[in-house]
Amino acid sequence: MANQVFHFNGETNFYSGKVRDVYTIHNNLLVMIASNRISAFDVILPKPIPYKGQVLNQIAAYMLNATSDICPNWLLKCPAPNVSIGKKCEPFKIEMVVRGNLVGHAWRTYNSGKRILCGASMNEGLKENDFFKTPIITPSTKAAAGHDEDISPDAIVAEGLATKDEWKILSNYALKLFERGKEIAARHGLILADTKYEFGKIDGEVYLMDEVHTPDSSRYFYADGFEERQKKGERQKQLSKEFVREWLIENNFMGKEGQTVPEMSDDWVNTISQRYIELYETVIGEKFVPENLSDDETFKRINASLNELANKK
Repeated sequence: MANQVFHFNGETNFYSGKVRDVYTIHNNLLVMIASNRISAFDVILPKPIPYKGQVLNQIAAYMLNATSDICPNWLLKCPAPNVSIGKKCEPFKIEMVVRGNLVGHAWRTYNSGKRILCGASMNEGLKENDFFKTPIITPSTKAAAGHDEDISPDAIVAEGLATKDEWKILSNYALKLFERGKEIAARHGLILADTKYEFGKIDGEVYLMDEVHTPDSSRYFYADGFEERQKKGERQKQLSKEFVREWLIENNFMGKEGQTVPEMSDDWVNTISQRYIELYETVIGEKFVPENLSDDETFKRINASLNELANKK
């Protein structure tokens, strides 16, 4: 789908992010369109990736439906392959990062000699990618400049980002969601190593927002051979968009000033697309069915769903 900007009846706001376009309707609904744009190192890469929007939107919808018994979430309808419509929440300005394995930022912190991350303790004697005894929550908040900043639960309460009672609810939901995510991953031969959740409120009730357990918001390891690789000190096989970042680094791009995004050949774009489809089929355990809707058809489907939701009131 092209980067078509739509105009809906009752539209009160429009925001075009790095990879998604978000329309606010009557200040109480969101229409979220997952584009085929791809970003890394806070930069949008020059070519879209076929079916990426559909892959991420459908994984998120699957996971939101698979966790709806744990806590209420924002999703109401998916009228098109890359479109979700849901309730507009007042967001907590916190990302709830849950970690089951010592990887990424947690490993870098641990490797520097620290054993406390965002108020959470990390036990001694761990190697990179090892399991924690129990999953830990390492929340982050967005700084004014837009970068994630570590924060402890005490600081969250002290700074008024959540009350004590709200923090209890958020952390309880996050751990239960992570447990469910691990169960789903295990059924498909995967380990959910870490992920992030975003929450908001509607009329005082906490809702799960945004995408959940997608390879863009989570890190998965392949379970097969995991223990052997750990024993040998080998790199773990990951299922995430890390391969795109690695390609950029190999081509001397990390989003720094003066660096140029490398040329993306049609073959490489197709490879990325195929990898995303592989991600979908592995995470969901179902065959991916690509859909190519015109902008007109997408617009019609969104409008039909909005009218249906309006008539339910």
